[in-house]
Amino acid sequence: MQGFSLTQAIRRAVAIRPNQVAVIDAAARFSWRQFADRVAHLAAAFIELGVQPGDRIVLLAFNSHRSLECFYAAMWAGAVIVPLNHRLGLSEIVAQTNDCSPSAVVLGSDFVHLADALGKGPEGQTRALVHSAEGLAPDGFAAFEELIGRHEPVHDACRTGDDLACLLYTSGTTSAAKGVMLSHANFCANTANVVPELAMDENTVHLHHGPLFHVASAARLFSTTHVAGTHVFLPRFVAAEVIAEIARTRVTHATFVPTMFRMMLDEPIMQTSDLSSLRYVSYGSAAMPEPLLREFMAALPGVLMLQSYGMTELSPVVTILGWRDHLPEAADSGRLRSAGRPAMLAEVAVVDAEDRPVPCGTHGEVVARGPMVMQGYWNRPDLTADALRSGWMHTGDIGFLDEAGYLYVVDRLKDMIITGGENVWSQEVENALASHPAVAQCAVIGKPDPHWGEAVHAVVNLREGMSASEEELIAHCRSLIAHYKCPRSVDLRNKPMPLSGANKILKSELRAELLGEAG
Repeated sequence: MQGFSLTQAIRRAVAIRPNQVAVIDAAARFSWRQFADRVAHLAAAFIELGVQPGDRIVLLAFNSHRSLECFYAAMWAGAVIVPLNHRLGLSEIVAQTNDCSPSAVVLGSDFVHLADALGKGPEGQTRALVHSAEGLAPDGFAAFEELIGRHEPVHDACRTGDDLACLLYTSGTTSAAKGVMLSHANFCANTANVVPELAMDENTVHLHHGPLFHVASAARLFSTTHVAGTHVFLPRFVAAEVIAEIARTRVTHATFVPTMFRMMLDEPIMQTSDLSSLRYVSYGSAAMPEPLLREFMAALPGVLMLQSYGMTELSPVVTILGWRDHLPEAADSGRLRSAGRPAMLAEVAVVDAEDRPVPCGTHGEVVARGPMVMQGYWNRPDLTADALRSGWMHTGDIGFLDEAGYLYVVDRLKDMIITGGENVWSQEVENALASHPAVAQCAVIGKPDPHWGEAVHAVVNLREGMSASEEELIAHCRSLIAHYKCPRSVDLRNKPMPLSGANKILKSELRAELLGEAG
């Protein structure tokens, strides 16, 4: 997809909707002409601060219109934006910053205390610091609005095709974080895949509440700009604030992960708020328990639902379960448990350990190829070669295809439990547990066992005001799935699940807790 550019979408939006609202952020509103002007001025500032084409600009901030401006100004200047996970520990943030060697670091007000740690490289090289907020900047920082105000706009560097646009570090839920290199063409391919499915157009009002260091959130910035829609920003996900903002700004499109569905359903104002503007809700990033999905669909019967499956390395979408497969008349097809069919520009297969395609219905590793596949891992040619084998991106997910081309993802390779020589897919057990009316959240992991090798162990959060015993939950599972798949032990957890920056349950931390208790 050579010639495809993310910044071209801004010029198109100015051409067709110059005075319409591009961005809403609390009380702030900018038209497309105003937004484009701010991007061109900020790009000039980045260049004056020493940013060269291909350089990296780190962004560590909560969501705001300034975050969007940083994304596009970096690319307008010919550079690469690197949004970092603000939930990481200091040593992890420093390691990722040093790994990408940025010329500039943009910090929100909540993170200016990291200036000393991030303002210099490991060899003492100085990095420009920008304060992403209104008003005066702390000592050592350039003030965001002052930079925009005093620089003349520059022309777009017109980076395209395989030129890098973003460097996104994986969450590291199963291993050390890796920098995923995503190009202009990668994200343009994602836009082509999702826009028709979500009927996105210039009337789209998209809510951005998810962290922009997560690829699904970042990709929606680009898709919304491509259709010249309206961006609405919240600093972070808070269920009550999300519901209120949908009603206030008449949001039409939003995307969530399963844990967010639960939080919204448990929020009292969900029942009384006017959410009639909401037309499409997409979900993904983690396995969706079918009972939770049906509960959410019942709460918002006028909303069309869509699931997308993918990963950071795929920009991120490769399969889509469209809204038609969510309609009541499709309820008996069993396809709500699937991840859908390949997106328009994607090719998906399931292969064995020798990378040979397996028959329909047979479990194997999910692989994908197409213009959305990453350029590779930053400074890690060894990991790149391992992931991009035989022309396919190897996802590390286990799944199978049915005769109609629907993909069913049953587990992560690393989350599969082997008990007594039998493979148990944690997602199947989690679906059984989630169908119990008292279960709010659950995760299933393997527990070391001297007899079985591993035993199925469940960690459960119960709904407020409801109760269930370990024996009751195990019996519930035994009524739904084979006995060897059922939990042999259940931890009724009285504190929140550990979550990644993308709000995925961190099974690695649950395993560490379990092993710590066992030790």
